Amino acid sequence: MSWSRLDWWKQQYYTTSGVVVGYAVCSSLLAIINKYAITKFNYPGLLTALQYLTSALGVYILGKLGFLHHDPFSLPTAKKFFPAALVFYLAIFTNTNLLRHANVDTFIVFRSLTPLLVALADTAFRHQPCPSNLTFLSLFVILAGAVGYVATDSAFTLTAYSWAFAYLITITTEMVYIKHMVMNLGLNTWGFVFYNNLLSLMIAPFFWFLTGENHEVLAAVRSGSFHSAAFSAVSFSCLFGLLISFFGFAARRAVSATAFTVTGVVNKFLTVAINVTIWDKHASPVGLVCLFFTIVGGILYQQSVTGPGTAPAQPKQLDIESNHGSDGDDHDGLAGESEGKGKVTSR
Repeated sequence: MSWSRLDWWKQQYYTTSGVVVGYAVCSSLLAIINKYAITKFNYPGLLTALQYLTSALGVYILGKLGFLHHDPFSLPTAKKFFPAALVFYLAIFTNTNLLRHANVDTFIVFRSLTPLLVALADTAFRHQPCPSNLTFLSLFVILAGAVGYVATDSAFTLTAYSWAFAYLITITTEMVYIKHMVMNLGLNTWGFVFYNNLLSLMIAPFFWFLTGENHEVLAAVRSGSFHSAAFSAVSFSCLFGLLISFFGFAARRAVSATAFTVTGVVNKFLTVAINVTIWDKHASPVGLVCLFFTIVGGILYQQSVTGPGTAPAQPKQLDIESNHGSDGDDHDGLAGESEGKGKVTSR
């Protein structure tokens, strides 16, 4: 092997390793960062709007600088995309309020339930084949772990679980609906990210007035109650939202779908480990065992739907899919998962 080829191989290896590690770090930390942000900055509508602004503006500026390409904004496309953006906004809105009232473990449990509902919805509404026996087993394990978690949750509140069920319904609707609709628009991944965040930013003021949050924010501004900790938390949340858009897309292009799936599963364990280590906003020991079962069910599910010989995704084979779609763990963010905003998967 020549030195030039060896150098090229090393460069490819370190580049691939870098983007996979970057995605793993961002994905495992994002739910915790967003939980911290909503704790310090208790204005979910404004927080998500700032994340939408950061991601949309980031994609626009990086596009102008030539680092990426996204579809230009056009009113006809925006009109077609608007229903998908509204469903996405509702998913993020309920996600934010779930993190506001519950801990990260509760979020992961309900997030893990989505494959069960998506499988049923795909079979009922999209006329997809019934899941295999292994898939049914994995979905049952996930369900059993979730039921056990809820039954042993000492921090159970009606408000938190109302938002949890609302999130579960909206994220499932988004997965099925966006997969059915948006893929027909012909947008590339960064175009999907750009439209999703820009239109969501336009929707945000309506919910500010609907929930009365505009009065809360104005009162906080007048009283000067915003502090540096809130500014830092919001800044990290917005930054990581943009970073996971980049690393999620880059990692999917750099490794096979199977490797990316494994990374997504490992991220759940990292999130739980970090969450238990840094503070007391987590489940009881029994609840953590039940959470572990939901994650194991997720591993079995991924094995049942991911072929062992899946090849790395190539640009011409890439489809845009809500992640929220193959349980890639990408709604850990509020607005920020490229994978909350546009997931690329090989088909």
